Amino acid sequence: MKLFLYRIFQRRHFWRYATFSQVADLYASRTLREAAIYIGAGFTSVYLYKAHYSIVFIMSFWAIIYFGKAIITPIAGLMVARIGTANGTLISNLLYIPAMLAIGYLPNWGIFAIIMFAICMGASGTLYGVCYLVEFSKVKNPIHAGKEIGFMNILERATIAISPVIGGLIALFFGVQVTMWVASVLFVLSAIPLLKSSSQSEKRQSITIKGFPWRMVINSLIARSCEGYDNVATTIVWGLFITIIIFPTAGNDIYVIIGALSSVMIIVAIIISIIYGKIIDNNKGGNLLKLGAISNSLVHLSRIFVTTPTAAVGVNIANETATTAQNMAFLRGMFDTADISGHRIMYLVGIELMNSIGAMVASIAMILCAMSFSKIDSFRAFFLIAAFVILGVGTARFPMYRK
Repeated sequence: MKLFLYRIFQRRHFWRYATFSQVADLYASRTLREAAIYIGAGFTSVYLYKAHYSIVFIMSFWAIIYFGKAIITPIAGLMVARIGTANGTLISNLLYIPAMLAIGYLPNWGIFAIIMFAICMGASGTLYGVCYLVEFSKVKNPIHAGKEIGFMNILERATIAISPVIGGLIALFFGVQVTMWVASVLFVLSAIPLLKSSSQSEKRQSITIKGFPWRMVINSLIARSCEGYDNVATTIVWGLFITIIIFPTAGNDIYVIIGALSSVMIIVAIIISIIYGKIIDNNKGGNLLKLGAISNSLVHLSRIFVTTPTAAVGVNIANETATTAQNMAFLRGMFDTADISGHRIMYLVGIELMNSIGAMVASIAMILCAMSFSKIDSFRAFFLIAAFVILGVGTARFPMYRK
């Protein structure tokens, strides 16, 4: 994987301050991890619903997980500062393995499997989130970071497009347990590209609140919580909507259906990631961020009217276009802020913490909607709220976009 990426992109990165080898390692590791997540954990909420757990239970499950992630994020930051991102990523991936195995044995272990999954997945995701942000922030090229974020997005979207179909087919023909075993193996493999660079990873860094530029970063931290809300709306809640409202009678083939709906985005992702990367590197990222947030808001509004598979495909394509604009522009501004803040790890820990808080609030919002309305109306009410919340992403005032 790394060699393949190196041959494609190395010639375009001869100017970089960090070697492209480091970025290729990160690309390869990220791609394998995303494959593992979308082969296995990507179906968790649907799997729980098919096991006859209610929407309120499922969203309460996620609300607790995100609350726990917010609590342990500062600990993850301290850990990364001490042992480095490569070792942190390895530990994170190993923690995800028992989570995968536990959810695979849900029929046998019941609530114990859910608790074990929640603990291990929450800890793993939090530690990895901090590691990934710190590592990419460190090795990116400051001049062409928009292009590099675009490359990463292409790899992620390609993985997300293919992996759910593979995972769904495995679940359909061999059972969900086998799917989780395959995901577990991929989690181990995804840590390998970063292991040999562990000696280059930042270790024994200090984290201090003194001198932290609160005025400069507070808007982006608040905006990140809105992105966390959006992530839950686009993945967990939308996946449940597809399962419950669009394909209510589907059996195990629902896993393949969801995977196929995700896969239609790949061509769109490749084209727009390249375009957006160039826009960001041409100092137009601020406008792209606002446009992406407004477009994403309209996408959430359109979900209210979706009743057919064809409409769901259309929404997925529109969502990919809007969310990619929003996320790529946000990441570019965020990484620049991390560079100039003088508190790289602490700032990115704050970003990860606010993402979890936003996701927790989204989960609670869906719980309240599910308790107050019928099934379809609860989803519509939630997406209506999401349409307004996501506008907050556009309020991030990154220093590089104010020049």
